[in-house]
Amino acid sequence: MSSSDDNRGLASADEETKERVAKAGGEARAQDKEGLSEAGRKGGETVSQDREHMSEIGKKGGQR
Repeated sequence: MSSSDDNRGLASADEETKERVAKAGGEARAQDKEGLSEAGRKGGETVSQDREHMSEIGKKGGQR
């Protein structure tokens, strides 16, 4: 990563600003239960289409 990348967007903000932005974003998402549900559903559908990945998960299910 070049040093010029550090001066772009949120990466260039001070820590207080970064914390404030992160908190505001988290609060907005937490209030959007329907949106979170839909995102989880879409992610699950995408992952479950990868048969090899699902097979590996199933094999590990009985292991500790």
